[in-house]
Amino acid sequence: MVKILRPYLFWILLIFLSVGYFYPAVGLLALICMLAPVILAPFKGRFWCGNCCPRGSFYDEVMAKLSPQKPIPKVFRSSFMRITALLTLISVFTIQMIYAWGDLSAMGLVFLRIIFITTLVGIGLGLLYHHRTWCAFCPMGTLASWLSSKRSKPLQVSANCVNCKLCTKACPFALEPYNAKGTDTGFLHGDCLKCNRCSTLGKV
Repeated sequence: MVKILRPYLFWILLIFLSVGYFYPAVGLLALICMLAPVILAPFKGRFWCGNCCPRGSFYDEVMAKLSPQKPIPKVFRSSFMRITALLTLISVFTIQMIYAWGDLSAMGLVFLRIIFITTLVGIGLGLLYHHRTWCAFCPMGTLASWLSSKRSKPLQVSANCVNCKLCTKACPFALEPYNAKGTDTGFLHGDCLKCNRCSTLGKV
């Protein structure tokens, strides 16, 4: 069911922003997308990011067609960038929420601004580099990655892998499962989106 709905989830993002423009209190629903990836991470890794996130769906279904698909620059995957983005988001969110507290419309508007601005940043980066560049340092995705790095079920890569790297091309995050071919531990990466796009190519 998730695989069937995944290509259409980006409509939730567009409807959310459109309705929120007229009814800002709707912005409070963003809490779902902020908390869900973190709550699921210890059990399913970044499953939410690859299968349920409306913005992730937007990047995969819309931006992927417009992006030059260049490699995600290493700086965006770095711990420094991730920590900076996380602390910045927490600081901005906290300050704005303090002033908006008690007013549902004002509080919802805080969420709407953050979602809208970060989505624009993601679109800009997608047009310059890879369509999922934002996801490399998305604060919620970062928390999910940290929580899932040692608890997610590894992807088993067949010893018959010939290093064609098609799995990396299919991966929305440009990860490299082929590097774990024939190992006992398999491929275990905190940023694996659990989307199964690589495994649909054949026996990975």
